[in-house]
Amino acid sequence: MAALPSEAGPVRLLIALSSAALPEWLETQPSALRDWVAASGFSAKPHTFCLLPEAGGGPRRLLYGVPPEGGLWALADAPRLLPEGRYRVEPWGVELAPETVALGWALGSYRFDAYKAAERLPAQLTEDGAGRLTSVETLAEAIGLTRDLINTPANAMMPHDLAAAAERMVERFGGRVRQVVGDALLADYPCLHAVGRASVQPPRLIDLCWGDETAPRVTLVGKGVCFDSGGLDIKPSKGMRQMKKDMGGAAHVLGLAHLIMAERLPVRLRVLIGAAENAIAGNAFRPGDVLRARNGLTIEVDNTDAEGRLAICDALSEASAERPELLIDFATLTGAARVAVGTEIAAYFSNDDALARELEMHAAHSDDPVWRLPLHAAYRHELESPIADLLNCGTSGYAGATTAALFLQSFIDQSVPWLHFDVMAWNLRQRPGRPVGGEAMGLRAVWALLQARFVSSQTEC
Repeated sequence: MAALPSEAGPVRLLIALSSAALPEWLETQPSALRDWVAASGFSAKPHTFCLLPEAGGGPRRLLYGVPPEGGLWALADAPRLLPEGRYRVEPWGVELAPETVALGWALGSYRFDAYKAAERLPAQLTEDGAGRLTSVETLAEAIGLTRDLINTPANAMMPHDLAAAAERMVERFGGRVRQVVGDALLADYPCLHAVGRASVQPPRLIDLCWGDETAPRVTLVGKGVCFDSGGLDIKPSKGMRQMKKDMGGAAHVLGLAHLIMAERLPVRLRVLIGAAENAIAGNAFRPGDVLRARNGLTIEVDNTDAEGRLAICDALSEASAERPELLIDFATLTGAARVAVGTEIAAYFSNDDALARELEMHAAHSDDPVWRLPLHAAYRHELESPIADLLNCGTSGYAGATTAALFLQSFIDQSVPWLHFDVMAWNLRQRPGRPVGGEAMGLRAVWALLQARFVSSQTEC
């Protein structure tokens, strides 16, 4: 996804203003132009525009309606709505920082075109209108990568394809990738093996490391279930339709890794992805099976469709044992989180109140909504099994996101600051800058948190 294209050609001037500011702007214009705008019916409603008549040798001008508060999405529909060409933005009566305009425009330019050619090119934002914003380009590229991985159909995004995406990242930025594949998982990642063993595409643990070994440790863990049939507790067809997105957690941690590596954040990064397909075959894991996890806990399988927590619990054990300064996992884990906060907010859990407050501050500043749900220890009784240490899911149907988080917490050293994201990773509706399909949720907020924690601390030192 190109954030700031710079092809040659005439540049049009896009005057961004709100409905409240439009009358003031019109007062500064000739009566003929005021009549033109009135005749066009333009009222500066957000995400509408009015092409103005050409004026003696100057650039062709347009009015573009934006919300009075501005914000990231104020111009994010412009690449799709405006005619093809190059534009320079001039805010009028509204605050629009160049970085915000550039990022919103870049996200609005995104199209997943691997299988269907775009009908037209997006309108382009000129560099002289936004400055040369390398960090914005990097963030837009990382979000585009996350979206692309999620949007790619399962027949082209199996565990080995996720591994290839990690390998390409290392080829570009350095570091190394280790893979543990198939039956080799049984020694250290037995739960991941159980989830993926029925697929003809062998499951694998993808382990990416980058950065100075003496730097503060940041570990990202991602759920990479490349397709989820539900296993023997098979999903209905409606529930299975978009399950190519069940590797959305892996896509998020790879998008964050791209940012960390491209911006050379002064950390020791480790990324662990449990990649598998939850398929159905004679050797599929069953309801009632008991698995022994890497940390020794035994898990009775109540439902094979609660497989995501099994795909990453061993990776969380390994990550926690290293005592990183920060441990973050992303997973498309529960429908219960969607019931709680809807599909457009990233639900999250944390064992560290100060960390949660910091995240929410950055989320608000990044226009990247998150909502904390409770790690309510009293609900752990839902995970009690008569024959094992844990059930893999609660049985009552209540507090499903919390019981899933409590399950994962069983694999975390509580001295390690931990964020667990339970995300939709998918836009169900078209919004400015957020097309229907794969979406990065909470990624910008976490990136801002990482920058504040590790860039600022290095500067102070």
